[in-house]
Amino acid sequence: MVAALSVTFLVAAPLVAQVGGDLGYRAAVRTAQADQSWRQVPAVLLATARQAVDASAPARWQAPDGSRRTGTIFVPAGAQAGRTVKLWVDPAGRPTGPPFRGSPRGQAILGAVLAVMVLGWALGCAAALSHGLLGRRRLAAWESDWQLTEPQWTGGR
Repeated sequence: MVAALSVTFLVAAPLVAQVGGDLGYRAAVRTAQADQSWRQVPAVLLATARQAVDASAPARWQAPDGSRRTGTIFVPAGAQAGRTVKLWVDPAGRPTGPPFRGSPRGQAILGAVLAVMVLGWALGCAAALSHGLLGRRRLAAWESDWQLTEPQWTGGR
C-alpha cells in the first residue's frame, strides 16, 4: 500500500503542480488586468470615525465617470469629519481594496506548492483509511480463525 501511494505521489505531483501553478498564474493575471481599471480618488469624510481597529465613516467622493457617490468606507481610527482620504474605486465608483501588487509568478509558485500539499494530504487520508479498513479485515479474519481454534485449546468447555 505504501509503495503504491508513494508511486502515485511521485507520478501525480509534477502534474498537479503544473495544474496548480497554471491556475494560480492565470488567476493573478486576471486579477491584475481587472485591477488596472481601478482608480484612487479623494474622499471627504462626512463624520468622525470611531476609535476602533476596523473604523469606518460615511464619506463623499467623485466616481471616475464624474458622478457623485456617498457611502461608508474604512478609514484610520478616529479620522475627523472633513478630512480627505484616498479611496480606491472601480470604474463604476464603488469602493474596492488596493489593486493586486503581487507577482503572477509568485502566485503560480504558491498554487503549485499548495496543489502538491493537497495531493499529499489526500493520499495520506487514503493511506489512513486503507490502513483502518485492512486492520478491520485482519481482525475479523483473526476472530473467525479463533472461533475455530478455541474449542480445540479449551477442550470443548
